[in-house]
Amino acid sequence: MSAVTVQFNRHFKAVNQTHCRYRALRGSAGSGKSVNIAQDFILKLSDPKYKGANLLCVRKVNETNRNSTYAELTGAINRIYGDRAEEFWEMRQSPLSLKSRVTGNEVIFRGVNDARDREKLKSINFAHGKLVWIWIEEATELQESDVDILDDRLRGILVNPNLYYQITFTFNPVSATHWIKRKYFDFVNPDVMAHHSTYLQNRFIDDAYHRRMMLRKEQDPEGYEIYGLGNWGETGGLILKNFKVVEFDTAFNMFDSMHHAQDFGFNHANAILTVGVKDGDFYVCDEIYVHEKDTSEIIELANRHGLNKYLTMYCDSAEPDRIQMWNNAGYRATAVVKEPGSVQAQIDYLKQRRIYIHPKCVNTAKEIQQWSWKKDKKTGLYLDEPVEVFDDAMAALRYSAEPLRRPEMEYSNQRPAGW
Repeated sequence: MSAVTVQFNRHFKAVNQTHCRYRALRGSAGSGKSVNIAQDFILKLSDPKYKGANLLCVRKVNETNRNSTYAELTGAINRIYGDRAEEFWEMRQSPLSLKSRVTGNEVIFRGVNDARDREKLKSINFAHGKLVWIWIEEATELQESDVDILDDRLRGILVNPNLYYQITFTFNPVSATHWIKRKYFDFVNPDVMAHHSTYLQNRFIDDAYHRRMMLRKEQDPEGYEIYGLGNWGETGGLILKNFKVVEFDTAFNMFDSMHHAQDFGFNHANAILTVGVKDGDFYVCDEIYVHEKDTSEIIELANRHGLNKYLTMYCDSAEPDRIQMWNNAGYRATAVVKEPGSVQAQIDYLKQRRIYIHPKCVNTAKEIQQWSWKKDKKTGLYLDEPVEVFDDAMAALRYSAEPLRRPEMEYSNQRPAGW
């Protein structure tokens, strides 16, 4: 095949050329970082110069690779090779995998959601060559210990002198307290390339997207700092700091009580949390977090997910029709009684408890790390009102506090018979 022409953003030139062991790409929505990394990997894996190189793509939950890393890489293949893509790349859907027909280099996809997933990482082998590159997409979802396990996989003498070990992180920033900031951005290290990009540097962004971002800048300046400019979230205005993302046993008999909580959504996320309570502390055991699905689709998803129908589900009272649909499907859905000041009261209650989030609840962990108070534009002081953006799991978390905060209400929060 004749030489291919690939369009890149010049801002990523140094990223694509570096051989640093770690390249950490922090960027805003629409910055083009993931598209760039996908194209960079496909070109290198297709090049005989890098024969013997194999790539591992990682998300916290393996299933999410399909619509993220796999989609980005196959998209890059189709852009680069056009109608002849399948002549040069073998693309498998089950299990997800890619293989260059020119070099034999391969791409595989894994998750690190639990101990079993992490154990599988230790036995990765390839028919030809070695694992030399790892791409971690939405890297803020992972724990530092997850990355340490992956880092340990990149070792040993490389026969091909053109090869080098490298882990690539791509992510939208969250709280400034995140371990990725401390480890890769807070100091200069010759093994680390820390990179920052925004949609303003992406020459392929259309005018409509730019106008959308300008509207967000006007309506939600704090959110724009993170999603538009790729800056780390503030720590001063965080609403909840009494949380910890940690593994724990999610079995029913580990808790004094257990229930679901749901915040309805369509364009913004529909969030369902399963919350256990032990000695007054909250344990977020599981989550369902989806966009652009109607209630019947979410109920079907909940059924497949194995959502426990015996547990009471506390829901937004503004959607009585949806609550009825959940009841008709066999779930014990009930409306949370809203009153003036109830949001603040729920937050105050949660602040007095310890909140533990299981690592598989990646969206809950993301939201809580950047859930913040609104700031007065004139005075710069924080208001007693949460920013109403990216707060769907947090709304569900607030609802989960209701049966304990207001025990006088006729909420059923007891273990079902036969627990």
